[in-house]
Amino acid sequence: MTDTLPVPERRRPWSHRTRLGADLALAIPLFLLETAWLVLDWIYGYGLEVWAAQGEQARIDAAGLAHIERVRMLLIAVLLVVVLAALFRARWTVIAHLLMALLVGGSLAAAQHEWDHSHAPPPGCIRYSANC
Repeated sequence: MTDTLPVPERRRPWSHRTRLGADLALAIPLFLLETAWLVLDWIYGYGLEVWAAQGEQARIDAAGLAHIERVRMLLIAVLLVVVLAALFRARWTVIAHLLMALLVGGSLAAAQHEWDHSHAPPPGCIRYSANC
């Protein structure tokens, strides 16, 4: 009689692990691109802006805050890639981007610590007193 066609299986991203070649082809270039972006932004985006400020504290502060915000956005983008790679079960992409998230998080912590340290009130100063 008439045979019915089998219902095609729906392919969900989490149903099968991503092939190793595709996983590495995505993980390695993205890791290198994000690392290069972080280093070049630190050197050219922040370093040259501080150098160009020629001691103007307002421009140096603006460059520091802009750099912190760019690094924060990179951290969000890296964590988004981690979630998407985990959804597609791309093991090496997840590992590479978790390492990148640690690197970016450490860079963000260092930048924020530098900002807090340079803008701390002098020791022994009461925060809301008139002389601080």
